[in-house]
Amino acid sequence: MRPLDGITVVSLEHAIAAPFASRQLADLGARVIKVERPGVGDFARAYDSRVNGLASHFVWTNRSKESLSLDLKHPEAGAILRKLLLKADVLVQNLAPGAAARLGLSREALKADNPGLIVCNISGYGEDGPDKDRKAYDLLIQAEAGFLSITGDEETPSKAGISIADIAAGMYAYTNILAALIQRGKTGEGASIDISMLEAMAEWMGFPMYYAYDGAPPPKRNGGSHATIYPYGPFAAGDGKVVMLGLQNEREWQAFCQTVLQDSALASDPRFASNALRSENKQSLRDIILSSFAGLSGDQLVERLDAAGIANARMNDMAGLWAHPQLHARQRWSEVDTGAGPIPTLLPPGRSDAFAPRLGPVPQLGEHSRAILAELGIDQQVIATLQHDGAI
Repeated sequence: MRPLDGITVVSLEHAIAAPFASRQLADLGARVIKVERPGVGDFARAYDSRVNGLASHFVWTNRSKESLSLDLKHPEAGAILRKLLLKADVLVQNLAPGAAARLGLSREALKADNPGLIVCNISGYGEDGPDKDRKAYDLLIQAEAGFLSITGDEETPSKAGISIADIAAGMYAYTNILAALIQRGKTGEGASIDISMLEAMAEWMGFPMYYAYDGAPPPKRNGGSHATIYPYGPFAAGDGKVVMLGLQNEREWQAFCQTVLQDSALASDPRFASNALRSENKQSLRDIILSSFAGLSGDQLVERLDAAGIANARMNDMAGLWAHPQLHARQRWSEVDTGAGPIPTLLPPGRSDAFAPRLGPVPQLGEHSRAILAELGIDQQVIATLQHDGAI
């Protein structure tokens, strides 16, 4: 038994935010019916073909789902969706601004027939306010939320290498839906949830916002280094391997000098007597550190850092992550089926002794359409006509 066994989620979704939210609900046992455009599907299906011909984003966010291909503009689509939602517990959507309301899919329009329905709307800027009708993509929200202003080097801002605004919105959609399900268990009533990508990212920007409180200067862009702590960032060893390290306090500074740099006198150098002074004089300190590291291999450097109790990490690439010994030691890899054959998948974060996550197949477009419509009591001849007309 899983926590969300018996819960049905209908998701009108594409790209990352809504699919990521609904996949996590599926991981917990929910039945997720993914509604997609016939012949095209979720446009993330076409982002690339890196996984045995399938798209990397799509296989990541769509396991354990059923695919219903349905043309939402077809005259019969509204009636089909209404039937589907009569017994659903959750509706998730991240369609273009205003599209769900035009389709009659607001909580207000649906609650008379299903008062326990939870409706979660994900958009760039939320359902009201001056920007409610603006289109939004991940990089645009990174810019609006100020993330780009603090990321990159001094000359050039940089975006995150993954879709963090989409992921943040998906996480908050997921947790808000879980909260609404718990609340419904107490009241019997559903809920309307309004998730804004901008607000999700703004929450994650809490530190730099408060750092720039009341007009104070914001954190400077420092590439891979910390904005206010030094040394904290990437350093090259003599063999070219890059090691990330971070010092958090004066005890660690003393240990770093004595055990890693093997220069006890440096620990009492007045130029570096506090984090503020080390940050102020970081170019001089960086030269000293790199000179010392030049005589070490990456593995030797990590050994010294570990001996000193200094937090560190190797600069892995994707091959390094696939092969990461910690993930394999903890048996975090499993397998899911796809239309192109089985592929490896990471288990969802959080190892529980109460249940095992659901790891069902990644669906092919429209794979479950006929079965879902038949379940709704729609005659096979009508289903055949809908398919002939391109409605499914």
